[in-house]
Amino acid sequence: MIERDIEPALRRLWKQYPVVTLTGPRQSGKTTLVRSAFPEADYVNLEAPDILDEAVSDPRGFLRRHPAPAVFDEVQRFPDLLRYIQAEVDERHRNGLYLLTGSHQPALQSAISESLAGRTGIADLYPLSVRELKRAGIRKTRDEWLVEGFMPRLYDGQPDHAQLYRDYFRTYVERDVRRLADVRSLGAFETFVRLLAGRVGQEVNASDLAGAVGVSAPTVRSWISILEASFVVYVLRPYFGNFGKRLVKAPKVYFTEPGLAAWLLGIRTPEQMATHPLLGNLFENMVVMEAVKARCNANLDPDLYFFRAPNQLEVDLLFDNAGTIRPVEIKAAQTFHADMGSKLRKFMSIAGKTERPAVVYAGRSIPSETGISALSFEDDWV
Repeated sequence: MIERDIEPALRRLWKQYPVVTLTGPRQSGKTTLVRSAFPEADYVNLEAPDILDEAVSDPRGFLRRHPAPAVFDEVQRFPDLLRYIQAEVDERHRNGLYLLTGSHQPALQSAISESLAGRTGIADLYPLSVRELKRAGIRKTRDEWLVEGFMPRLYDGQPDHAQLYRDYFRTYVERDVRRLADVRSLGAFETFVRLLAGRVGQEVNASDLAGAVGVSAPTVRSWISILEASFVVYVLRPYFGNFGKRLVKAPKVYFTEPGLAAWLLGIRTPEQMATHPLLGNLFENMVVMEAVKARCNANLDPDLYFFRAPNQLEVDLLFDNAGTIRPVEIKAAQTFHADMGSKLRKFMSIAGKTERPAVVYAGRSIPSETGISALSFEDDWV
């Protein structure tokens, strides 16, 4: 089993709260992590129909048959269970009772706000990071990372990446989408997701996408919300602090699993990736998600943005550290050139308080001589 960076934070939450809720994409390793980190807890999977029926028909009896400490996996399948957990928690007055996992934010968030507010610590687990895989002795080229991706099953002797992403997407569309919303045409939704992959790292224009798919702009916005809620995409919003107004309204959309984005675009081999016109966008996708993973693994809010001004000045990624901005430019190139930091210098001249500006690229880390670091995406740059 590959050691997960989030485990220490998860253990801290277990000591601080009666309930811990772990959310994240399907197949990101939630079940493996909680069963390994908390072997003393009774494990119960609510995806199993007989177990779900048992919980729904007799919630109080169900909790008695599975006393704390207990793990309830995929708890969004029966959100009302949280009301009964609340009663148990309020009666016992101690921490480390229940650990809940789920793949759909809306169902869990609604149930948590109604029943477990103030009683649960919340953490998000994404697929494996470059840092975690390197620590396990796994090395890949830039293009192999982008094509093969970071799903834990890929590193546990499971199907090859193309087969995994095909099955993953099919299962998601046929099962999860039907649960999350009334999507009348699954074919149109599939087309939309593939078109969205072609716009990875770009500002999303709902009207343009709607015209291409043959649906309305509100439908496109609703579908993006569904993808975000189920952890298929990560929405990066524009930064406008200290500039008086929102400079760009449209967000950017990235896929939480870069390998899925590559598969949706028909990229199957590293050789195809190396010459693909969207190589830069897909590399940016991977780097942004590495930043998200690093922040969430430390149990911190991501606080990530991008910047674009009307004069086309753009910075790919901004970290907002209590008002101090760290700007990062992302380049897929494997050779560093000083002019890669030109946009960072322009941004810093108008942004006020900034720190640790960096170009994150596909080469090796180079000591800074100009105040702007050149950092390898494979190093601990976050």
